[in-house]
Amino acid sequence: MIAKVDCRTAYPSWQAQSDPNLQQKPKTFRIFGKTMASLVSNILSNRPLRRRLAAPTAFFERRLNKYSWGPVMLPRLIFVTVLAIVLAPHSHATEKKGKPKFTNRLAKETSPYLLMHAHNPTNWYAWGPEAFEKAKKEKKLIFLSIGYSSCFWCHVMERESFNNEEVAKILNDSFVCIKVDREERPDIDQIYLTALNVQGRQGGWPLSMFLMPDGRPIVGGTYWPREDKKIDGETAPGFKTILAAIRDNYKDEPKEFDKQADKIAAATARALENALVPGLAIVPLNRDLVDRVAEELRDEFDPEYGGFGNPNRKFRGTKFPMPPRLDFLLHYAERTKDKKVLEHLTLTLDQMAIGGIYDQLGGGFHRYSTERTWTVPHFEKMLYDNAQLVEIYSKAYRLTKRPLYRRIVAETLAYVDREMTSPQGAIYSSQDAETEHEEGRSYVWTPKELADALPNKADLEFAKKVYVTDGNANFEGKYHILRWSKMPDEVAKDLKMTEAELFAKLDPIRKKLFDVREKREKPFRNEIALTAWSGLMIAGYAEAGRTFAEPKYLKAADRAAAFVLKHQLTKEGRLLRTYGAAPGQQPKAAVNGYLEDYTCLVHGLLNLHEATKDKQWLDHAKKLTDTMLEFHGDKKSAGFYYTAHDAEKFFARSKDQHDGVISSGNSQATRNLMRLAKLTGETKYETEAERSFKFFAGTMKAYGPGLVTMAQAVDVYVEGRPPEKKKQ
Repeated sequence: MIAKVDCRTAYPSWQAQSDPNLQQKPKTFRIFGKTMASLVSNILSNRPLRRRLAAPTAFFERRLNKYSWGPVMLPRLIFVTVLAIVLAPHSHATEKKGKPKFTNRLAKETSPYLLMHAHNPTNWYAWGPEAFEKAKKEKKLIFLSIGYSSCFWCHVMERESFNNEEVAKILNDSFVCIKVDREERPDIDQIYLTALNVQGRQGGWPLSMFLMPDGRPIVGGTYWPREDKKIDGETAPGFKTILAAIRDNYKDEPKEFDKQADKIAAATARALENALVPGLAIVPLNRDLVDRVAEELRDEFDPEYGGFGNPNRKFRGTKFPMPPRLDFLLHYAERTKDKKVLEHLTLTLDQMAIGGIYDQLGGGFHRYSTERTWTVPHFEKMLYDNAQLVEIYSKAYRLTKRPLYRRIVAETLAYVDREMTSPQGAIYSSQDAETEHEEGRSYVWTPKELADALPNKADLEFAKKVYVTDGNANFEGKYHILRWSKMPDEVAKDLKMTEAELFAKLDPIRKKLFDVREKREKPFRNEIALTAWSGLMIAGYAEAGRTFAEPKYLKAADRAAAFVLKHQLTKEGRLLRTYGAAPGQQPKAAVNGYLEDYTCLVHGLLNLHEATKDKQWLDHAKKLTDTMLEFHGDKKSAGFYYTAHDAEKFFARSKDQHDGVISSGNSQATRNLMRLAKLTGETKYETEAERSFKFFAGTMKAYGPGLVTMAQAVDVYVEGRPPEKKKQ
């Protein structure tokens, strides 16, 4: 049995290892001494990196002794935190009938995530000048909470703390509270996640940060349980104690907080500006660089279940699909004919397809697996995963002709069409992990529920042979997550039938189970469409249409592209990131686009052009890329800024460069530029790509798996080009 109650599952720090905005940052100084460092310390340390920043003042080593506990408490605190999450109270103010008791400023927002907090007793502000002016006027610190609508642990902290009147009073009296939707404002999330990383910690969501009144970060963490916990006679502080510690010490010595904020802000700015390993004129651009990336990925292969992890930890812990890495391996295997790389790729795709991370009844992939075998997922579904995996399974089918991959693409696209597409053509962004405050309840089955759904005993026994791997519950000791016991061809062989006969018998049974499941409460769906993620979905539809010669997929890609260009492109040719509506209002586009909005949409348009040969998509891709070069390009140095030159100014500005579950804006930009150079023959695009390659080459050489999409672009760049010699 695989248990849900596990710090890999329940403690957000474990979840964040490979999330989109988590960048590999320097391990640096500890702040707030042993007390606060232990409190907000993450469980896993980042891969050791190459730069150590300045040491902190000793101020916080002295100040928080009255809240301290010994270092031996950390493992115990993890365990108690897990229990606190699992046993968290489930009251929610917005679920009460009638007029809500509290309403705050978030009621005016359009973000579904912000609206979820509109009736908290916590006096939330949206990000903006009103909150910062209040903090400066009243000389209060800011408490910043960042999350997103399908984040399970964000919901837990809201129920435990933000919806609790006692906690809300502390927050309202002593802090100015700002709530941010990371999907709407990834620029803010990226900055403060990096601020946490430069303190030597990994991040997750909810991201909880304390800021100076001008926005400079002081200290942060992820989820904190509301109450202190007694463990072996010692006290592990909860959120209320943390708030008291921050409040009291800021009141006593605000100047020391100011000094600390200066140091963290400076360290964050250096990290975001790519000050680690500049590669200009140092690392030659050749296939040795690409081969090095492939070798480093090979070192992280899980040889039994596929995917990537730490061999020193026997691949324990969370496992993300990591589509950019899989796409790199596809490209590399196809060019080099490397059988071992292809074998690992297909092992990963096979194991994901038969595992619990894939919704075996409704199609589509959950966000990640909480353990090595892909059995127990974190049940939220994100558009970006499904979009990219459709593209990868389509390409993999073209390379291998495996029937399972065709089926996965068809079922996933049926899910996107059924669940994630509006009647007007907008593509929604995500679905929650929970229903009825229980993670995965919409998807899992008790033995009785299976028996009731399949009253025909022969059908029930057949379903068990396929989907119940050893007869035992594999989730929380009482539920079945449906997954294949073996690969379909092996199951068919065991049952003495062909694979076609297996599916002919199985599909009607799946339909019965799905119809029963459809009567359950459905997870909350975030009906905000994001330009970047829509671009990835356009790319997936287009690649599937091209691979399988399927007109309906190309039609869906065409419709989605036309929708974005009509509703999320301004008259001046600038992209807007979001499209959606507040309750009772008409939907509209909002929020200036970020680098990833341009690069992901261009990727989709280029795929659509290559699949249809329709020149209009190439023309749109060129115009958007030219706009990106104008408003995001660094003309003095190289690379691209995440925010536009005329966007809101912060104490730091990012050139995102880490390929996590989505390729970074800089990686995607270089690949797009190389594709445009090949398709149009215009040398300016290759010249811009070359500048970025040279700027990021040092980082690529230092840790290639962090820039796999850029390495893929380098591979295209060096094709037929004489090797570049290293300058002496």
